[in-house]
Amino acid sequence: MGVFERYLSIWVAFCIATGVLLGNIFPESFNFIAKLEFSHVNFIVAIFIWIMIYPMMVQIDFASIKDVKNSPSGLLLTLAVNWLVKPFTMAVLGWLFFKILFSSWVDPTTATEYIAGMILLGVAPCTAMVFVWSHMTRGDPNYTLIQVSVNDIIMIFAFAPIAGLLLGISDIAVPWVTLIYSVLLYVLLPLIAGVLTRKIFDRTAGNTGLATLLSRLKPWSILGLLLTVILLFGFQAEVIIAKPFAIALIAIPLLIQTYGIFFLAYSSAKLLKLKHSIAAPACLIGTSNFFELAVAVAISLFGLNSGAALATVVGVLVEVPVMLSLVFIANRTRHLFPD
Repeated sequence: MGVFERYLSIWVAFCIATGVLLGNIFPESFNFIAKLEFSHVNFIVAIFIWIMIYPMMVQIDFASIKDVKNSPSGLLLTLAVNWLVKPFTMAVLGWLFFKILFSSWVDPTTATEYIAGMILLGVAPCTAMVFVWSHMTRGDPNYTLIQVSVNDIIMIFAFAPIAGLLLGISDIAVPWVTLIYSVLLYVLLPLIAGVLTRKIFDRTAGNTGLATLLSRLKPWSILGLLLTVILLFGFQAEVIIAKPFAIALIAIPLLIQTYGIFFLAYSSAKLLKLKHSIAAPACLIGTSNFFELAVAVAISLFGLNSGAALATVVGVLVEVPVMLSLVFIANRTRHLFPD
């Protein structure tokens, strides 16, 4: 890794601080940017995510995707963690902390809303950012694509029933347009662009030209990540300053959930003897959240100023720093897995 990538956690910390500072100095500007959306899908965030994941999409070789069937364990591990474990452990942790451990600090109604927001995070596995974490752990891009695609298909059918079950709501209102447009903007369209780019370079410049292109695009990918961090923290800057204690309370069970799920999945991957290039992305997919969808659903169900919406916002706050720490752990333990 280059110097910039090696100290990425420092740059991310700087961008978090910058986002919070700018968001409090220029709240009107960030409010204006936040309104540039359709069905809770922000166009500026989508552009930055495009910049972030497009280089990863160029690396995907569809001719190699057929080899995924030779190692189905990684896909099965991701699906089991995402749909059979993660939503339910999130609900249990939410209940444990806000109904018992933190009950003296949070009133019952607010506590219920915090739990609801955590559940919505737990039922929404990550989509776009996974390609970044996979890239940073030198994951197999073809296998990562399959894992994300299958999760997205399952999410369309399973999100509402599982969320409704855990929330105790029989008729949960899921913003389907948000879900569909998010998948289109964050996965499908960048994928198409990457495939077309790869085909053009294969025909005109060959592997050498493609490798040169990827090396030139690499800094833009990191820039997209950092700009996304600044924007997301700028959106939530006033909340961060106004409710630090509530954010700290919500962050504790979210951190336990995130690290717990990762180490559960990572140890399972070790027992399954998965290659590191498959194991690391599989575990990171199961760990991270599709926070855009969770925020949109929380606002739709409980309102913009609800405890549920705040809980999903805290999910945004802890996502990038925590995932970077897990990427570090995954890279440091590469030697424990087969090549």
